[in-house]
Amino acid sequence: MKPSILLIDHPVGRRDDRASAMLREMGYDTEWCSPGKGDSLPPVDNGHSAVVVYGGAESVNEAETKAYIRQEIDWIGQWAESGRPFLGICLGAQMLARALGAPVSRHEEGLHEIGYVKIEPTPAAQDFMGEAMHVYHWHNEGFDVPASAELLAAGPVFPNQAFRYGEKAFGIQFHPEVSREVMQRWMREAGHMLEEPGAHPSEVQLADSARFDAPMEAWLRRFLVDWLR
Repeated sequence: MKPSILLIDHPVGRRDDRASAMLREMGYDTEWCSPGKGDSLPPVDNGHSAVVVYGGAESVNEAETKAYIRQEIDWIGQWAESGRPFLGICLGAQMLARALGAPVSRHEEGLHEIGYVKIEPTPAAQDFMGEAMHVYHWHNEGFDVPASAELLAAGPVFPNQAFRYGEKAFGIQFHPEVSREVMQRWMREAGHMLEEPGAHPSEVQLADSARFDAPMEAWLRRFLVDWLR
């Protein structure tokens, strides 16, 4: 049997993202779970080799009004304590931070981070990120770094961009899984958000994609290989 990886998504269900495609290319089976659409999270000890939790329009701060958000945060905390590989992307990273006791909040100046922004590795980054790079963002909340975790990357808008808990649990605020095609779809389907303070215009995002998407994709491939080694 091939090793399997659980992919948790909200709210749209199965995605056409590059992370899941890379994992299948690497020989893993992938299983999608969408708690916001009524899927039940499996037992933490059910045999999956790793978990990826994607982003979404929800907020961890809706945990008191949306039961599945609360359940997912609790489940992520249990998985992180197991020591097996975990990757949280955007909302997924914020859920990991909340599960580990850190707050998630809006930017103090009301800024959104939408578009490519340069982030820098911290001294703790080691093999996580060798040098500064431009990465894709689409969010209006950010996480504090849990006291039990290490900050791995920092940025100028939302300062906390990536952290590691233990050896194998990572939270990243950016979207390396988003291809140019997916980015263009987001801009069509949620174009109203490009009017928010801090959002980059569509023409800037497209120009930046031509420069920065390929290096970001290459980084993601290297990260996944190292993460699952």
